[in-house]
Amino acid sequence: MRLQKFLAHAGICSRRKAENLILEGRVTVNDVKIITLGTQVDPEQDRVVFDNKHVKPPNASAGYTYIAVNKPRGVITSCSQKNARIILDLVPVKQRVYPIGRLDKDSVGLVLLTDDGELHNRLSHPSHNHEKEYRVKTVSPIPDKGLKKMAEGIVIEGVKTRKAKVRRISENHFLIVLKQGRNRQIRKMVEQTGNKVDTLKRIRMANINLGGLKESGWRYLTAQEIKGLTR
Repeated sequence: MRLQKFLAHAGICSRRKAENLILEGRVTVNDVKIITLGTQVDPEQDRVVFDNKHVKPPNASAGYTYIAVNKPRGVITSCSQKNARIILDLVPVKQRVYPIGRLDKDSVGLVLLTDDGELHNRLSHPSHNHEKEYRVKTVSPIPDKGLKKMAEGIVIEGVKTRKAKVRRISENHFLIVLKQGRNRQIRKMVEQTGNKVDTLKRIRMANINLGGLKESGWRYLTAQEIKGLTR
């Protein structure tokens, strides 16, 4: 198993972040500092240490942690950010959890946190077609042709977005379901229609709904919700 995959599956961080940790020289294998990506490790034989702490093999965990958070505006969906309030500040748990995907600083709503690296990779990659649903309010009324344009896909920075499900709620409110998560995608899509986003709220990720969770509140996922995510 590659070292970065081992770290991700052990719940330390995402695979991409693990690559950075390795390059920074913060990981050792059998007391040898590793700074080369792609290094192979044997989870059952090798001793992996991150920041002077032993990393238990993925299968040695007694169980993973799955948390839903209602992110308020102004909070960064990151595990670390200088001089900023981050999503982990809202969740006082001992486990090293990290967010699945991003939700920009000005947006609110559902964020999932976990230490299950395999699930993180699966939900983050668009090839698995996991849905994310948002409630959007625009500054000005949005015409039907604008909604149709977003549903069919819009070219952003030279790349066309995937088809989306779009449903009007009122003259300047609509629901949109995406199966991808490009940077500030919905805001850019709305701008392509000649409008701007006033508020943007994520209300669902895969089978997990925000429901009545209070702003800045969090909860553990139920066994049934976890089963739906991981099956």
